[in-house]
Amino acid sequence: MVLTLALERVDFLPLGRVTDDTSILTLRSLVFEPLCRWRDGRVEPGLLAAWAHDDGGRAWQFALRRDATFHDGSPCTADDVAETIAAHLRGIDMFGMPWPYARYLAHARITPEGPGMLSISTPEPLADLPEILAEFFVMRAAPDGAMTLGTGPYRVLDHAAGSHALLEATEAPGTRLRMVAVPDAQARHRMVAEGGADVAANLERLAHPGLRDATLRWGHAANTLSVMYYLDCRRGAFTHPAARRAVNHAVDVPAIIDTVFHGLAVPASTVVSPFHLGHREAALEPIRHDRDAARRLFDEARVTGELLIRTPLHMPERAPRISEMIAHDLARIGISVRIDTEADRPEYARQVGRGQIGDLAIFDSSPASTFRVLNDKVSSTVQGQWWQGFDDPVLEPMIAAANRTMDIDARAGAYARCLRRLHENPPWLYLFHPVECFAARPDAPPMSLDHRGVLTIG
Repeated sequence: MVLTLALERVDFLPLGRVTDDTSILTLRSLVFEPLCRWRDGRVEPGLLAAWAHDDGGRAWQFALRRDATFHDGSPCTADDVAETIAAHLRGIDMFGMPWPYARYLAHARITPEGPGMLSISTPEPLADLPEILAEFFVMRAAPDGAMTLGTGPYRVLDHAAGSHALLEATEAPGTRLRMVAVPDAQARHRMVAEGGADVAANLERLAHPGLRDATLRWGHAANTLSVMYYLDCRRGAFTHPAARRAVNHAVDVPAIIDTVFHGLAVPASTVVSPFHLGHREAALEPIRHDRDAARRLFDEARVTGELLIRTPLHMPERAPRISEMIAHDLARIGISVRIDTEADRPEYARQVGRGQIGDLAIFDSSPASTFRVLNDKVSSTVQGQWWQGFDDPVLEPMIAAANRTMDIDARAGAYARCLRRLHENPPWLYLFHPVECFAARPDAPPMSLDHRGVLTIG
């Protein structure tokens, strides 16, 4: 049996490259195993089957899954896991910018203690270490040099970079998946409708996603990704907390979701999604659209003159259209806006990393880790790569306390306090979390999407 999946991309990235591309994450999750598995803010065993730590959270012991084996028959050992971690510490993102993992594990000692045991010790407590490791997949190069050997449920029989891959279930020889790269959403939909594929993913990108083929079986899930605008908290209007609150009241987020995304998004209420650790405990509602409150708060902050919005052409999807609607909402309360568009998306990311965001710049926040979002993007103590000058002395000790809280339920409560504070005193303009969709033929096996956008079969 061969099941054909039409995906936006089919690529095997090098060891140490983290991605939030849901097509590649789907492929990775079939062929490889993450060190730990992330599931809606909680971490479960993956290739690392069990772990323990000392009371201070500075010394960890990890045990590998018993008899873990690569698809070529060679054993997967603690040395492979150590190399995986090391590759991520020196890794760079798709824009050539360094990941923050080296900062998290600065001065860490990562020591294989035998084939099936690994120890990690850090100078400071790191309660969220398993959540960080959930982003790392163990992989090895095949004879052709491509990173296609894993320990996951499917082995790679054939592939061509950017084109296709043929996988076979390790526990059921003869059960195969054919993954085909079809960049255009309309073409993916047509393939599954006409029988050229059994499943088509990322159909939320259809020009008219409401026009669904009723003969197909549809599935969807809200994603952890946050589409938002960074606000320049170093200079200008948004140094004042009233102005940051004002812009969140000024923008009609439900109208953007309905007009631009045909309802396929969930409004955001803080810096992370409803599926991040601490969000459920925070029990937040989105900041309501209220033009009168927005005007009053902008007056309190004495905002005058023109605001500059910066936007790329894509990533997030339909970014220019979103920025136009933001400008329209601000104009309705008397705030003059100019939009500056950057066509070079990698350069746009680098500019945002350098703080060149105008007054506000559309971006997306992809980590599924509450720890990562707070420490990479919000904390003035850390001042990570994406920090834009936000400084809240009430928040900082809350973040520090959450980072050191070892019990998972207590840590969720500690992060909830941080998220509530960021709802009251927002560093960003909160927009939405996209909803992703797939379609399958009626006779296809059961499948579903998780909140990272990974398509699972069975």
